[in-house]
Amino acid sequence: MRPVFLIAVLLFFFFRSEAQTYSIIDGKAIKLYQEGEELTLSRQYNEAMGKYKAAIAREASFLEAYVKAAQLYITMGQLDNAEKTANAGKARLSGKNASAKNVAEFGWVLTNIYWQKGEFQKAYDEFAKVDPILDPAFKNHLYYKEMQTRMNFLQTQLGSTQAIEKQRLRSPLNEFNLQYFPVLTADGEQILFTKRDGTGNFDKEDIYTSYVDGEDGWTPPQSLAETINSPYNEGTCSVTADGKILIYTSCDAPDSQGSCDLYVAYKVNGHWQRPTNMGTKVNSRSWDSQPSLSADGRILFFSSNRRGGFGGNDIWYSVRQNDGSWAEAKNLGATVNTPKDEISPFMFFNNEILFFASDGHLGFGGMDIFLSRVKNGEFQKPENLGLPINDQLEQVALFITAKKDYAYYTELTSEEDQNDRSLLYRFKFPEEIYLGENLTVTEGKVFNAKTGQPVDATLSLVSLTNDSTLYQFQADGKTGDFTMLYPENAVSGLYVEKKGFLPKIYNVERDKIQNVKDLKVELTPVAAGEEFVFENVFFEFDKYDLKPESKTSLRRLQKFLLENPNVNILITGHTDNVGSVAYNQTLSLQRAKSVQSFLMAAGLHPGRVMVEGKGDKEPMVPNSNPKNQALNRRITIKIL
Repeated sequence: MRPVFLIAVLLFFFFRSEAQTYSIIDGKAIKLYQEGEELTLSRQYNEAMGKYKAAIAREASFLEAYVKAAQLYITMGQLDNAEKTANAGKARLSGKNASAKNVAEFGWVLTNIYWQKGEFQKAYDEFAKVDPILDPAFKNHLYYKEMQTRMNFLQTQLGSTQAIEKQRLRSPLNEFNLQYFPVLTADGEQILFTKRDGTGNFDKEDIYTSYVDGEDGWTPPQSLAETINSPYNEGTCSVTADGKILIYTSCDAPDSQGSCDLYVAYKVNGHWQRPTNMGTKVNSRSWDSQPSLSADGRILFFSSNRRGGFGGNDIWYSVRQNDGSWAEAKNLGATVNTPKDEISPFMFFNNEILFFASDGHLGFGGMDIFLSRVKNGEFQKPENLGLPINDQLEQVALFITAKKDYAYYTELTSEEDQNDRSLLYRFKFPEEIYLGENLTVTEGKVFNAKTGQPVDATLSLVSLTNDSTLYQFQADGKTGDFTMLYPENAVSGLYVEKKGFLPKIYNVERDKIQNVKDLKVELTPVAAGEEFVFENVFFEFDKYDLKPESKTSLRRLQKFLLENPNVNILITGHTDNVGSVAYNQTLSLQRAKSVQSFLMAAGLHPGRVMVEGKGDKEPMVPNSNPKNQALNRRITIKIL
């Protein structure tokens, strides 16, 4: 809520202290004016306005009465009337009444009016005219300094307004009285939102969903699931990129920790399981709401007014542990959070940009949308998204698709003699706001190579540069379906793993799987005689020392052996046909031994890890070109 009354009171006392002399001498008009001041202080606004109008009616050149009436209209939220009154008084400036004090009063009031109306160029121009003649004592006042900061901010923004065109989502969406907080899956095929029929006590919130149907069309919205929606309120949800983990807000439920809590549900074999309260490590006795999951569901961001923050609502986060539990929630810190309110976090799909709404950072009034970029694990200074995404009204949430093409949001409409409505809109997101590398969203299936049955494997996209997991998704146990995101220029490996199966390893760039829209992944059950290519193990040319980029695959092999303690393996080195047979035989054996040494150093018994070198004796493909030769330079793992 914008502190309109506080602004008006500050202005009131400033001008009252200055206004010991008046632009008129009519005692009765002055008395009416003074009575209006007293009524304003006691918040009897209508009565006060009557006094100011009476004073003006008695003496049309009573400049101070115009100023006070305009200020009071600001307090009452009637900005058009405030502007009309201020301009009427300003038109009376002439002769002795055109003193610097009088001019400054009208200029200051109009600056505030234009600012609150969102007419920012007018506000900036008016301030530029009035600033040189404002009283030096007033320039020491906090509110003047805040306005000066706003004008300096406007100076950086007015010349860089983005061009956006708002589109109301078409029927059958937007058929409810209230629908808000839209989120989409990474492929853009499914939208989820909160639906409410009205604002009465018995108009509860539920989560609804719809699917893409043709070009820019949607299926009729349906309740997300009977297991999710209940007699209580369910709303402000977040879903992972593959649509399989849902976190939402529910208020005043029997198992709640506080007024509003966060609940989590998982989609297993195509069906939503019953949700559970996220517990005391995430929820508090205060308000916890507006969740945002990272694309793969490993980090949860949310807003809370619990103790331990910086004031008002802050953004907090929790990390999902390996066992599926959630760690103790932590405050995101002072770079993002302020003594005012930060709400509606949205972590973009690349896990590198956090969007949120705030009235504590420098903006255009009310709540603005900001972004904070993550660099080296730290959130950077928030950036205002600028005009016209932000304006003088309240902007509270924004959701941007993985393809970076559209931003979805909610717009509140209030029409005379009609109930308030909130509707779903979108606009093309400006390319000028950099959102990082492009992401490719692909889908596929994981199945048993022997039986053809689906496998609920874990798929991890890992940066080979620093061994950090970029994304981790789960294949559906009923269908084998999975979704994966690929950053455009990442040097990465895809690891498909399930206990009891040999891992499937891809080099994303070399195998070009980021462009495969329906990747079929075959997992072979662990059995004697089975083998797989041990991808992403790198050596310098003509050497057998392991390069640092090999760390990811080596650790995955170590994990495989720990999960299968009865499995012994044979590590085989292969080369291309460049060089003599004897030399290639020696080099291939030394490379196999390098992998063996890593595993032994990690604590594995030497008897579990055999080695051999095959040189160029068993090529995968003919050594007819450099591409094929690269494929033949490999390490294989065979189950003994």
